Amino acid sequence: MPKQVDHDERRREIGEAVCRVLATRGLDAVSLRHVAAEAGVSMGRVQHYFATKDEMLLFAFNQISARVGARMGAVHSPDPHTYLRALLLELLPLSTAARSEAPVLAAFLAQAVVEPRLAAPLREGAPQMVAFVASLISQVRPGGDAERDAMALLAFVDGLMMQMLIGQVDALVAVELVDHQLDRVLTSG
Repeated sequence: MPKQVDHDERRREIGEAVCRVLATRGLDAVSLRHVAAEAGVSMGRVQHYFATKDEMLLFAFNQISARVGARMGAVHSPDPHTYLRALLLELLPLSTAARSEAPVLAAFLAQAVVEPRLAAPLREGAPQMVAFVASLISQVRPGGDAERDAMALLAFVDGLMMQMLIGQVDALVAVELVDHQLDRVLTSG
Protein backbone atom coordinates (compact mmCIF):
# COMPACT_ATOMS: atom_id res chain seq x y z
CA MET A 1 0.00 0.00 0.00
CA PRO A 2 1.50 3.37 -0.99
CA LYS A 3 2.44 5.78 1.77
CA GLN A 4 0.01 8.67 2.22
CA VAL A 5 1.70 12.07 1.93
CA ASP A 6 0.26 15.14 3.59
CA HIS A 7 1.34 17.78 1.09
CA ASP A 8 -0.02 20.67 3.15
CA GLU A 9 1.98 19.49 6.16
CA ARG A 10 5.14 19.22 4.04
CA ARG A 11 4.64 22.77 2.74
CA ARG A 12 4.14 23.99 6.32
CA GLU A 13 7.34 22.22 7.43
CA ILE A 14 9.29 23.88 4.63
CA GLY A 15 7.68 27.21 5.50
CA GLU A 16 8.80 26.78 9.12
CA ALA A 17 12.32 26.03 7.87
CA VAL A 18 12.25 29.26 5.84
CA CYS A 19 11.29 31.16 9.00
CA ARG A 20 14.08 29.54 11.03
CA VAL A 21 16.67 30.39 8.36
CA LEU A 22 15.37 33.97 8.21
CA ALA A 23 15.45 34.34 11.99
CA THR A 24 18.95 32.96 12.44
CA ARG A 25 20.80 33.92 9.24
CA GLY A 26 18.77 36.62 7.50
CA LEU A 27 17.06 36.96 4.16
CA ASP A 28 20.18 36.46 2.05
CA ALA A 29 20.59 32.96 3.50
CA VAL A 30 17.17 31.85 2.28
CA SER A 31 18.05 29.56 -0.60
CA LEU A 32 16.86 26.17 -1.75
CA ARG A 33 20.01 24.61 -0.30
CA HIS A 34 19.78 26.27 3.12
CA VAL A 35 16.04 25.73 3.47
CA ALA A 36 16.33 22.08 2.41
CA ALA A 37 19.11 21.51 4.97
CA GLU A 38 17.10 23.25 7.70
CA ALA A 39 13.99 21.21 6.87
CA GLY A 40 15.97 17.97 6.60
CA VAL A 41 14.76 17.31 3.06
CA SER A 42 16.28 17.28 -0.42
CA MET A 43 16.49 20.38 -2.59
CA GLY A 44 14.23 18.52 -5.04
CA ARG A 45 11.55 18.24 -2.34
CA VAL A 46 11.69 22.00 -1.73
CA GLN A 47 11.49 22.65 -5.49
CA HIS A 48 8.52 20.28 -5.74
CA TYR A 49 6.53 22.54 -3.41
CA PHE A 50 7.97 25.96 -4.30
CA ALA A 51 9.08 26.99 -7.77
CA THR A 52 10.85 30.19 -6.67
CA LYS A 53 12.42 31.80 -3.62
CA ASP A 54 9.70 34.48 -3.68
CA GLU A 55 7.01 31.79 -3.62
CA MET A 56 8.71 30.21 -0.60
CA LEU A 57 8.96 33.59 1.12
CA LEU A 58 5.32 34.46 0.44
CA PHE A 59 4.15 31.13 1.83
CA ALA A 60 6.31 31.51 4.95
CA PHE A 61 5.12 35.10 5.40
CA ASN A 62 1.48 33.99 5.26
CA GLN A 63 2.27 31.19 7.69
CA ILE A 64 3.89 33.48 10.25
CA SER A 65 1.18 36.11 9.75
CA ALA A 66 -1.40 33.47 10.66
CA ARG A 67 0.54 32.67 13.84
CA VAL A 68 0.73 36.34 14.81
CA GLY A 69 -2.98 36.70 14.00
CA ALA A 70 -3.79 33.76 16.24
CA ARG A 71 -1.79 35.28 19.09
CA MET A 72 -3.55 38.61 18.57
CA GLY A 73 -6.92 36.88 18.44
CA ALA A 74 -6.24 35.25 21.80
CA VAL A 75 -5.89 38.66 23.44
CA HIS A 76 -9.08 40.02 24.92
CA SER A 77 -10.41 42.17 27.71
CA PRO A 78 -13.85 43.68 28.28
CA ASP A 79 -12.10 46.98 29.09
CA PRO A 80 -11.14 48.70 25.78
CA HIS A 81 -8.09 50.44 27.32
CA THR A 82 -6.71 47.17 28.70
CA TYR A 83 -7.54 45.40 25.44
CA LEU A 84 -5.77 48.02 23.33
CA ARG A 85 -2.69 47.97 25.56
CA ALA A 86 -2.52 44.16 25.40
CA LEU A 87 -2.82 44.20 21.60
CA LEU A 88 -0.03 46.74 21.23
CA LEU A 89 2.23 44.82 23.59
CA GLU A 90 1.51 41.60 21.72
CA LEU A 91 3.00 43.22 18.60
CA LEU A 92 6.33 43.63 20.39
CA PRO A 93 8.94 40.89 20.95
CA LEU A 94 8.08 40.46 24.62
CA SER A 95 6.82 36.86 24.79
CA THR A 96 8.81 33.82 23.70
CA ALA A 97 6.63 33.39 20.61
CA ALA A 98 6.82 37.06 19.65
CA ARG A 99 10.62 37.09 20.15
CA SER A 100 10.98 34.20 17.71
CA GLU A 101 8.61 35.76 15.16
CA ALA A 102 9.84 39.37 15.29
CA PRO A 103 13.15 38.88 13.40
CA VAL A 104 11.27 36.99 10.70
CA LEU A 105 8.63 39.72 10.43
CA ALA A 106 11.35 42.39 10.28
CA ALA A 107 13.07 40.53 7.44
CA PHE A 108 9.77 40.25 5.59
CA LEU A 109 9.06 43.95 6.10
CA ALA A 110 12.47 44.82 4.68
CA GLN A 111 11.91 42.56 1.66
CA ALA A 112 8.39 43.94 1.16
CA VAL A 113 9.95 47.32 0.39
CA VAL A 114 11.30 45.88 -2.88
CA GLU A 115 8.95 42.94 -3.49
CA PRO A 116 5.34 43.93 -4.30
CA ARG A 117 4.03 40.38 -3.71
CA LEU A 118 5.15 40.57 -0.08
CA ALA A 119 3.95 44.16 0.35
CA ALA A 120 0.43 43.43 -0.92
CA PRO A 121 -0.77 41.40 2.10
CA LEU A 122 0.64 44.04 4.45
CA ARG A 123 -1.22 46.81 2.65
CA GLU A 124 -4.43 44.77 2.47
CA GLY A 125 -4.48 43.88 6.17
CA ALA A 126 -3.55 47.32 7.49
CA PRO A 127 -6.95 49.05 7.09
CA GLN A 128 -8.72 46.39 9.19
CA MET A 129 -6.13 46.67 11.96
CA VAL A 130 -6.29 50.47 11.91
CA ALA A 131 -10.11 50.36 12.03
CA PHE A 132 -10.08 47.93 14.94
CA VAL A 133 -7.57 49.96 16.96
CA ALA A 134 -9.50 53.14 16.13
CA SER A 135 -12.70 51.55 17.43
CA LEU A 136 -10.99 50.76 20.74
CA ILE A 137 -9.63 54.30 20.98
CA SER A 138 -13.11 55.70 20.33
CA GLN A 139 -14.57 53.58 23.11
CA VAL A 140 -12.09 55.03 25.60
CA ARG A 141 -11.89 58.57 24.24
CA PRO A 142 -14.83 59.73 22.15
CA GLY A 143 -13.97 62.57 19.79
CA GLY A 144 -10.73 63.40 18.08
CA ASP A 145 -9.35 61.57 15.08
CA ALA A 146 -9.25 57.96 16.26
CA GLU A 147 -8.15 56.66 12.86
CA ARG A 148 -5.13 58.97 12.75
CA ASP A 149 -4.27 58.04 16.33
CA ALA A 150 -4.58 54.33 15.50
CA MET A 151 -2.24 54.72 12.54
CA ALA A 152 0.26 56.61 14.71
CA LEU A 153 0.14 53.99 17.49
CA LEU A 154 0.65 51.11 15.07
CA ALA A 155 3.54 52.89 13.32
CA PHE A 156 5.05 53.65 16.74
CA VAL A 157 4.87 49.98 17.75
CA ASP A 158 6.42 48.86 14.43
CA GLY A 159 9.36 51.21 14.99
CA LEU A 160 9.66 50.15 18.62
CA MET A 161 9.80 46.50 17.54
CA MET A 162 12.78 47.31 15.29
CA GLN A 163 14.54 49.19 18.10
CA MET A 164 14.02 46.22 20.41
CA LEU A 165 15.41 43.82 17.81
CA ILE A 166 18.64 45.77 17.43
CA GLY A 167 19.01 46.15 21.20
CA GLN A 168 18.40 49.88 21.33
CA VAL A 169 15.39 49.50 23.65
CA ASP A 170 14.89 46.76 26.23
CA ALA A 171 11.58 45.16 27.18
CA LEU A 172 10.95 47.25 30.30
CA VAL A 173 11.54 50.53 28.48
CA ALA A 174 9.40 49.33 25.56
CA VAL A 175 6.44 48.67 27.88
CA GLU A 176 6.92 52.08 29.52
CA LEU A 177 7.00 53.75 26.09
CA VAL A 178 3.81 51.99 24.98
CA ASP A 179 2.08 53.08 28.19
CA HIS A 180 3.31 56.64 27.67
CA GLN A 181 2.10 56.83 24.06
CA LEU A 182 -1.17 55.13 24.86
CA ASP A 183 -1.87 57.54 27.72
CA ARG A 184 -1.13 60.50 25.45
CA VAL A 185 -3.50 59.22 22.76
CA LEU A 186 -6.28 58.31 25.16
CA THR A 187 -6.20 61.55 27.14
CA SER A 188 -5.94 64.02 24.26
CA GLY A 189 -8.17 64.50 21.28
